[in-house]
Amino acid sequence: MADDTLAPPSKTRSRGIGRALIAVYGILALAATGRSVYEIIAKFDQAPLAYTLSAVAAVVYIVATVALIAPGPLWHRVALITISFELVGVVTVGTLSLFLPELFAKASVWSWYGMGYLFIPLVLPVLGLLWLRRTK
Repeated sequence: MADDTLAPPSKTRSRGIGRALIAVYGILALAATGRSVYEIIAKFDQAPLAYTLSAVAAVVYIVATVALIAPGPLWHRVALITISFELVGVVTVGTLSLFLPELFAKASVWSWYGMGYLFIPLVLPVLGLLWLRRTK
């Protein structure tokens, strides 16, 4: 059984651009977690769907960050699944927030394709999937 920690530096996900990607995922994990915890504690009754979606986004960003850092094919697969879920979530929630705004009394992290976060939630999973493909 091969030890994945001995992979050449060019094949690890936490080198080069991968470090920047991991850093952005980490920052989003902190931001989304802080936002969702505050929203759920202080005002959940105002917009339960939006605040629950913010909590889901936080969990996705945390798992993606860990999966991008951790070596090995299992974590590569976890990252691929998590980031794919993220992309589907951003596109779905973004589209629903545009065409059915009544569903979202308040914005979530993924509302309007992540406009409140400078559209980083829309761009990041695309970059993440490209990076995972490159480092497979």
